[in-house]
Amino acid sequence: MSGVADQPRLAESRQGARRDGARKRVAVVGSTGSIGTQTLEVLRGAGDRFTVSALGAARSVDLLAAQAEEFRPEVVAIADATLAGRLSELLPAGIELRAGPEALISLVETADIVLNAVVGFAGLGVTVATLSQRRRLALANKESLVAGGPVVERVRHLEGAELLPVDSEHGAIHQCLASGRAESVSKLVLTASGGPFRGRSATELAFVTVKDALAHPTWQMGPKITVDSSTLMNKGLEVIEARELFGVDYDHIEVVVHPQSTVHSMVEFCDGTTIAQLSVPDMRLPIGYALGYPDRLAQPYGSLDFKALGRLDFEAPDLATFPCLKLAYAAGRAGGSAPAWLNAANEVAVAAFLDGRLSWPGIAGVVAETLDLHEPSQLADIDDVLEADALARVRAGEVLGRHQSST
Repeated sequence: MSGVADQPRLAESRQGARRDGARKRVAVVGSTGSIGTQTLEVLRGAGDRFTVSALGAARSVDLLAAQAEEFRPEVVAIADATLAGRLSELLPAGIELRAGPEALISLVETADIVLNAVVGFAGLGVTVATLSQRRRLALANKESLVAGGPVVERVRHLEGAELLPVDSEHGAIHQCLASGRAESVSKLVLTASGGPFRGRSATELAFVTVKDALAHPTWQMGPKITVDSSTLMNKGLEVIEARELFGVDYDHIEVVVHPQSTVHSMVEFCDGTTIAQLSVPDMRLPIGYALGYPDRLAQPYGSLDFKALGRLDFEAPDLATFPCLKLAYAAGRAGGSAPAWLNAANEVAVAAFLDGRLSWPGIAGVVAETLDLHEPSQLADIDDVLEADALARVRAGEVLGRHQSST
């Protein structure tokens, strides 16, 4: 069979959920962010299929308290322990409050399904704990698979553990894979909107501003991921995630630019058949899919009007103008700690760009030079991932300093 490195991984992606009729208990970890708030909207509209067992956030006390007032979970967690006193004053009576660095991870024990929407490396511990405790993980935390892929791989195949992606592209692939057997898969095709700079030349992009980069034509996202979309790094990270999720080697994962963001990704099978998933761009659809699988929720969040759809365009990405995608493929193929270095260097560079300390083209430059300094290491546990990330950030900071001194 061509293109599939690990058949059981594709088979695992089609595991069924329990059908015992009982409400599924959902812990929403990272409940105050964009994915977390949309998850609660999906749960609000799902009737009696789910109950919210726990809510957790890093620092957003007021919104977290308001969510707890509405959903009345058993437990609420705040990662910043200094905010526990204020949160305690706002919480309804009878809700247990947990605080501190491990508080978010502790929410796993309350749930059948854990929606991990934590931003950054704090999400890796939630991912590993969920799978280790043999629960369903609805994953919206990129670091878990991009930087921590080897660590997650050690626990994701435990009996009872399930991993469902909360992402429009990977959720689309998961659905398309149901159309054939693992051994029939030829390639995965990830679609990219092209971001706000699609079609522009490197010369035109030399002096773009933060405001320009944040003007995404299709999706409403946070600043970091929107900048990643503008550089195509977001798609590069998704390529690495696709490799980890579905076991398809990098030579059989393709990216095409699709500005309408209607086709969310595709799977090509060995007979030439391509299966695509189409919908209006709405993150509530992949969220609901991950929560309800193998059943579908009744709310038609992504319903299309084909009479008004118009055209669907596809084109190859411009790797010369947007080299971050090529860098991601290289880091993914290198394996080990290289994706962790890619992710860390990119976060350092994007933060500098958002702060006005680095040009937009400089993002790719900092990432490339940091990867040139990569010191390979094996990732056996979370501490190894954190060490690789910390070292990469040091090297990226040094590279950034050289970029700033030369301007």
